[in-house]
Amino acid sequence: MIRTSTFRPAWWLTNRHLQTIFPNTLRRQPRLALRRERLELPDGDFVDVDWTTDSSGPIVIVLHGLEGSIDSRYASGIMRTLDRRGWRGALLHHRGCSGEINRLASGYHSGQTADLDYFIKLLRRREPGTPLAAVGYSLGGNVLLKWLGETRNADALQAAVAISVPMRLDLCSDGINRGFSKVYQSHLMRRMRRTALRKIDAGILDMPKQAVRKLKTFRQFDDALTGPLHGFGNAETYYAQCSSRQFLKHIATPTLIIQSRDDPFMTPEVIPSARELSGQVILELAEHGGHVGFVGGAWPWRARYWLEDRIPAFLEDFLEKDATGDVTEVLEYRQFRQPAP
Repeated sequence: MIRTSTFRPAWWLTNRHLQTIFPNTLRRQPRLALRRERLELPDGDFVDVDWTTDSSGPIVIVLHGLEGSIDSRYASGIMRTLDRRGWRGALLHHRGCSGEINRLASGYHSGQTADLDYFIKLLRRREPGTPLAAVGYSLGGNVLLKWLGETRNADALQAAVAISVPMRLDLCSDGINRGFSKVYQSHLMRRMRRTALRKIDAGILDMPKQAVRKLKTFRQFDDALTGPLHGFGNAETYYAQCSSRQFLKHIATPTLIIQSRDDPFMTPEVIPSARELSGQVILELAEHGGHVGFVGGAWPWRARYWLEDRIPAFLEDFLEKDATGDVTEVLEYRQFRQPAP
């Protein structure tokens, strides 16, 4: 089902680019105590997980976006929110994003669900009775939605939330290559090229440095590196197989997707229709909000990061009460208890 979000942007932050830039670059970095766990993966690689320090309570896995990490303000912000609720936050870094390059030439991408699957199964073995949910931002949201649709497992997670998801990767790679949005692409591409060059220096990746330096757009990068290194051959095949929109109708877990119509990372055509959603999925659409923005508040020094209210408001019934009755009733109840704008 599709619902209109209650979010209203701050009067001083109505532009979609300001909604995107302010919380992700100008917000004061949220601080909290963390402990790090390294997971050795079956293919010989590793990922790092940053945990909040509480040792009990429900667990919420957090998946960051492209080139993000625990240092991303949205990631540390939601982790602090989870900690204050008495829930355990577990930020699962994508390969190579925790401050150390990964061991393999391949890395992570929008459809890399194997590491999330491994981590969820590990947690279920460790604590089979603990309520478990997941939150994914941008690329991490695409990974989460794809995994939910692939597995069709209603029991692995109690609930899930995905924010600002590039559900059609082809449209997003084109959309971010237009107008002012090229600024975001340029910023991310610099980081992606830097990681590839570090792998070449370490002898992990066999590719001429000059060829990497010539990659300026997402589509070029995905055609030269992401597609071939991960078994897709080229960008088009990668986009076709890994876009999460085609998996939405198979999701069996109560899931909330939060999307803004003015997201500068994508075009309105990315947004699915109601018939593409399973009965377990709510798509909340806001007219404004930018990309992983959704900032309200009366003044800049009193900004309100609405996502940090909305996400726990949706999850609380599934985690704290561990709802086992009619899921449809729970979902309908949550729809009308969105935080005030």
